[in-house]
Amino acid sequence: MNGDDPTDGHDFISSLPDAILHLILSSIPTKSAIRTSALSKRWRHVWSETPSLSIDSHRVVARSINKTLSAFSSPKVATFHLRTCLANRTQHVDAWIEFAVNRHAEKLSLEFRDTRVRDYDFPDSFYANSTVKELLIESGSVVMKPKCHVSWTSLKNLFLSYCKLSDDALVKILCGCPLLESLELMFCDEFRCVDLSRSPRLIRLEMDRSDWFLGPTEIVAPHVHCLRLRHSRLPCRLVDVSCLTEANLNIYFCDLGTLTADFLQGNVVKMLAKLQNVEKLTVGATFLQMLSLAALCDVRFPTLKVEYLTLETMIVRSVVPGITKLLQNSPGLRKLTIHTVKCSIISEAHLNSYLRSHSLNQRQCWRSKDMAFPGSMETISMLVGKYAESNLVASFVERLLRSTRSLETMVVLLVGYLDASGFEELVAMATRLSHKRNVFISIKQSHVQNVSNTFS
Repeated sequence: MNGDDPTDGHDFISSLPDAILHLILSSIPTKSAIRTSALSKRWRHVWSETPSLSIDSHRVVARSINKTLSAFSSPKVATFHLRTCLANRTQHVDAWIEFAVNRHAEKLSLEFRDTRVRDYDFPDSFYANSTVKELLIESGSVVMKPKCHVSWTSLKNLFLSYCKLSDDALVKILCGCPLLESLELMFCDEFRCVDLSRSPRLIRLEMDRSDWFLGPTEIVAPHVHCLRLRHSRLPCRLVDVSCLTEANLNIYFCDLGTLTADFLQGNVVKMLAKLQNVEKLTVGATFLQMLSLAALCDVRFPTLKVEYLTLETMIVRSVVPGITKLLQNSPGLRKLTIHTVKCSIISEAHLNSYLRSHSLNQRQCWRSKDMAFPGSMETISMLVGKYAESNLVASFVERLLRSTRSLETMVVLLVGYLDASGFEELVAMATRLSHKRNVFISIKQSHVQNVSNTFS
């Protein structure tokens, strides 16, 4: 080996500056980073000055965590992630959180995986944190009930999952976050109104609701630009979303036995009416089924300003009337994306039962040209069986093209259940239709098989 080679007989990694070593160690769990202290004298204290701590203490005794934190010498920690149980260690957890606050953690992630403790309340010091910019709390045990003034004056992103959160507590938290830009509330319970009217910087709201975690019934978000809402059959009224430009909507699977026409007219379609200024809209399969029922019940649809529409759905006849109405009431639509995904949908038996309860003839409702598309169980079998006829997708594409006039681009993202020959047939079909309809049509294979939960 050439004697001028800098790697000759030399530990190249150990010669790197501390800042680079800290960056490397920040990318691995703290437990693994600590092990590097046994490599040499050079490495003995490197881990203790890393800007990131990631502690998973489910199988680690509390005193071991205390020892680790006491050995940490850096005055500041940029990222602090704690995953632990709460049983028999709430006092330790309080101390660990206080450690993160005192070390000015900018990104704080707390996950409590424990059903034995039902109502864990954070210490007051937790709510007095002027340095945290991103906060994630995930636990069914946490009660967000600040007894003191909340001072998260640097917080920009807040994510709460399975937390208990009263209306008063939410107001108190929002008042203490003047810079908040993004709020995610996943299956949080007890609160009934999300009023963001006093949060002018908050432009992104994401919420998941279900029949078990009721969540809000009203959303007041006049400054929000992006909304993603997964809600249950229970009402959720959009009071003010006047600045909304992007929306992603779906409904969790529900039993139509409790569904009424008031739900359709008072929620799903009225929700669409509040989206009249939205330019980018994503709609899930169950929401489309609800729109289909509304269309079949002759509910009036609003005219939308949507330019980019994404449909996350299975190819079933129960979504066709709803999609048709959406397309017909979006005169400025430029791009349509069809993403075929595996998802929970309402069975056709339940849909037909609902139509009969409203004195509607199911055979007349599902028009003959829509009967070519399979019912829900047929499509599920198709997905599980990993095959599908290319002419089914082709018929679906042609059906949608007939319902829109302004379309410039159509993108079809298919889950991987078509074989090579079937995919080639679709590509050839897309080429023919592109020339015939003067619309650019792209057929692509998709590796994302489930419904998207994020904005693109």
